[in-house]
Amino acid sequence: MIDHVTSPVRNLQVSKDFYTACFEVLGFNLEFGEENVFWAFNTGNATLFEIAQCSQDKEPTAVHIAFRVDSKEAIHEFYEKAITLGAKDNGKPGPRPQYTPNYYAAFVLDPDDNNIEVMIDKAS
Repeated sequence: MIDHVTSPVRNLQVSKDFYTACFEVLGFNLEFGEENVFWAFNTGNATLFEIAQCSQDKEPTAVHIAFRVDSKEAIHEFYEKAITLGAKDNGKPGPRPQYTPNYYAAFVLDPDDNNIEVMIDKAS
């Protein structure tokens, strides 16, 4: 079981605002953190997604993170919210049978070009 994942970001405040708004549609909450250092979001099941400010002399390394949700509607809401907030499309909501027969997902690139996936893998 994963306890937490931390993603480095260029601008902590921009990323905090982005994820706070996008995660609102998924029911994920800002849990705790420290200004100019990091923020942790509760994604359920005792798992945290954290964003941490990169040092000024380093570029963040892009990561791929997938958040499992309960409905296709949540995937669409997240995708639309993220695009509205300036994320780049990296895969519109839809089936991904190349993964599993019931896989449905959307992908966006966040303000730091991290590949953020929201997915469901069940018949619905």
